[in-house]
Amino acid sequence: MKTEIWQARKVTIVGAGAVGATFAYALAQSGLADDIALFDLNEELMRGQVLDLAHGLPFYPSVNIHPGTEADYADAQVIIITAGSKQRPGETRLELLHRNAAIIEGTVDTIVAQDSAAVILVVSNPVDVLTYVAQRRSGWPRGRVIGSGTVLDSARFRYLLSQHCGIDVHNVHAYILGEHGDSEFAAWSMTHIGGIHIDDYCPMCRMCGEWQEARKKLEANVRNSAYHIIDYKGATYFAVGLALVRIVGAILRDQQSLLTVSSVLDGEYGLHDVCLSVPSLVGQQGVTRIIEADLSPQEQAALEHSAVILKEALAALS
Repeated sequence: MKTEIWQARKVTIVGAGAVGATFAYALAQSGLADDIALFDLNEELMRGQVLDLAHGLPFYPSVNIHPGTEADYADAQVIIITAGSKQRPGETRLELLHRNAAIIEGTVDTIVAQDSAAVILVVSNPVDVLTYVAQRRSGWPRGRVIGSGTVLDSARFRYLLSQHCGIDVHNVHAYILGEHGDSEFAAWSMTHIGGIHIDDYCPMCRMCGEWQEARKKLEANVRNSAYHIIDYKGATYFAVGLALVRIVGAILRDQQSLLTVSSVLDGEYGLHDVCLSVPSLVGQQGVTRIIEADLSPQEQAALEHSAVILKEALAALS
């Protein structure tokens, strides 16, 4: 009888800043991972974050949390890249994009050199552009290099819908598609509350007067959520940390979960050679299938608009 060799579910996090450390904290509490390596070029920050997290080990499910090295890429199942530079005074967005693209390329080169079999999950912004850069740099199958995309935006959308309609957020199924940014849009054609399509639910909801106008306000609130939080406290990291736990859980458990992660399209929705968020099945190998939903003509146009904006950003990198 052949004995299977046990392998730890290992996650390596690149970047020990607010997002990386918050994700590590949430992941440790989830019990999904057996081993968490936290890596950062700022060694003092990395060691401080690891020590702070490790002091909570008596309260977590069993997990090994330790400072990471490049060797930790080799046996990880998932590698999450949160690292990136902030905009310097007087620096243009394009200059910032060039610097962050260089960081992503250097990180991916190191991962590939370790002969890693992991799925790469890019979180650094602008996530769609940098996910495209990472996938092309790696030369890996497109499904193995994905971005966090609009998973968080979709969660915000569900929360705001639940608050507006006065219903448990777990009974709301709704998605934000396209760019993780200003051109993202709500896929109302895919929105259901308690199994009832939104077009049928809204007229009987009685929670708002003009429900078409209410939709516009909800969508704008989703799009502006990050700006509001940044204005209030400087950065967002709690909800994105939880969104990353959801994505990583789907990979580690091979759940084939439908999530709006970002990946390179190759003909889906009539789009080619661009990376943006559409409904995708996520499992052990990353994106295993892209679901081509029957979008309305307006939604298809919005998706194509996002693609144009992202291709312009990619062209500027050339």
